[in-house]
Amino acid sequence: ALHAASIGQVHKATLNGDTYAVKIQYPGVAQSVTSDLKLVKPIAVRLFNMQGTDINKYFDEVKDKLLEETDYKLELKRGNFIANESRNLPGIIFPTYYESLSSDRILTMSWVDGMPLSEFLATNPSQELRDKIGQAMWDFYHFQIYSLKLVHADPHPGNFLINDKEQLAVLDFGCVKEIPEDFFSSYFELLKPETITNEKRFEQLLYDLGFLLPSDDKVKIPIYTGVFQQMIGLLSKPFYETDFDFSDTSFFNQIYAMGEKFSKMKELKEANGARGSQHGIYINRTYFGLYNMLHMLQAKVNTRTELVLEVV
Repeated sequence: ALHAASIGQVHKATLNGDTYAVKIQYPGVAQSVTSDLKLVKPIAVRLFNMQGTDINKYFDEVKDKLLEETDYKLELKRGNFIANESRNLPGIIFPTYYESLSSDRILTMSWVDGMPLSEFLATNPSQELRDKIGQAMWDFYHFQIYSLKLVHADPHPGNFLINDKEQLAVLDFGCVKEIPEDFFSSYFELLKPETITNEKRFEQLLYDLGFLLPSDDKVKIPIYTGVFQQMIGLLSKPFYETDFDFSDTSFFNQIYAMGEKFSKMKELKEANGARGSQHGIYINRTYFGLYNMLHMLQAKVNTRTELVLEVV
């Protein structure tokens, strides 16, 4: 194996002069997912103060995604679909998946040459190239979210390569989140600056998305609302500007400081920990991963997401 991960190994193979990547799943992985989550659940409930009666929806969301990652036929289908739909995006390439050489636990795709992100950065690339790769990454993610209503939800450095043509190769479509239309509408309306400053509409969306609960103490609702305004206002800052510089360490320091501050708030510690739509788990994970990679790239990106909708 040339590469190994938590659920399988990737081997390099040749057939009739062509080179392939063959991902082979470890035996018993799918069967262990449910049992492992049963062990983790009581610990997580206590650790995150998840006292609500509806916490199973979060664990079911995670379990479903983990089980999907073990289904290589589903990964093949999604990988080919997203690659085909994204074919006109500049600077992005994908492996081709081969159904005839794959099965539930074996996935065969074309071999893609390129450097992992860490190796690429070690070459001290120019700022122009950093920005180019970062822009391709940003556009790819927002094309998926806005146009396809699904997204590659595992954005970490190991799932991307940069080739000698200055293209970004996207790997591993095992974790893909399908975004329900009602969640999409409410979630992305919540990120708009005009919504954050519209007290009535903002509060209604917090209820719609499960951040505020009908059982909440009316005295504490303004406190919770203020916390969410600060969080969403800061985390959605890249959406407010035409260009955003992800090398800005002050932005990330503010995020860390905000997390530290809120983790110590008595009102939040006493609040029911089971809040928010389960659909937000992988969307939030996607954005945190995307922000982190763009920060690693020190890239300046045009974040006007509507631009990517004009590509196809």
